[in-house]
Amino acid sequence: MSAVDIRDRVWSEAELAAFAESAARQAAADSLEDHGGDGESGIDYTDIPRLTDLQLSQMVRLRDRRQRKIPVSVRLDANVLDWLKSKGGGHLTRINDILLNLMEAEAAAKPGR
Repeated sequence: MSAVDIRDRVWSEAELAAFAESAARQAAADSLEDHGGDGESGIDYTDIPRLTDLQLSQMVRLRDRRQRKIPVSVRLDANVLDWLKSKGGGHLTRINDILLNLMEAEAAAKPGR
């Protein structure tokens, strides 16, 4: 399964409920007094290998798939389009993700936030 498969997957209501239940159990375990209430649930992660640079470079952030998309036409420089396509399939989604990241970074950088 690739990052694109994960990003584009439509989760069922049962899967979403299972995720929510798991997160709630984890949050409850994190707050247990026998773990000091310090956000640590006592899970031993030492046997899990670190992610490689390649794995990290291929990660994508899951976004709300319910956001309505508006079809537009845009003119790009040929070298920009070639670069986007060189990253693999989904170059149109990548354009949206790049712009969304820029929009979020700009909003986070505004004073008073």
